Amino acid sequence: MRIVVLSGSNVGTKTRTVMEYVAQAVMSFDPDVEVTLIDLAEADMVFSDGRNFTEYSGDTGRITRTLMDADAIIIGTPIFQASIPATLKNVFDLLPTNAFRDKVVGMVATAGSAKHFLIPAQQLTPILTYMKAQVVQPYVFVEEKDLHRNQIVSSDITQRLDRLVEDTIVLTRTYTAIREEREAAYGF
Repeated sequence: MRIVVLSGSNVGTKTRTVMEYVAQAVMSFDPDVEVTLIDLAEADMVFSDGRNFTEYSGDTGRITRTLMDADAIIIGTPIFQASIPATLKNVFDLLPTNAFRDKVVGMVATAGSAKHFLIPAQQLTPILTYMKAQVVQPYVFVEEKDLHRNQIVSSDITQRLDRLVEDTIVLTRTYTAIREEREAAYGF
């Protein structure tokens, strides 16, 4: 199983801090899972111009192909101005409409206040379902008060992140088994 942990911003450290924890939690839950942590702050991405994702080179091509090859994705996004960052939206724009078909996708959001709690449900979930993802419920919302000096200081948050990781892996295995059973029924 291949899981991509995506830190969906090119600025700040809070989302990266949380997504590093998520990547470690995946490895702790199942050491056989292949985990790739992608931080958009470390990538030189180009804007989508309508080409097929396979036609991009450099970091853009590497990231889009890695996402397309994944069995599951856990997306971390900060909330800026009551919205997801343009860098994350650009990743979605680079991919085909059905990019997340047969993929399980979990969500983590970081924000400065609880006022932005519904942004993932209102903005990220519609994009993911449009792209055919099986979205893990519930997402994890991390506030400023849950972090201190690039560390998660809330045991509630770590427990919810651990549960998100577990649910993502279990759902991925379940959907894979269902798909394999359905395909085996065709008999060819």
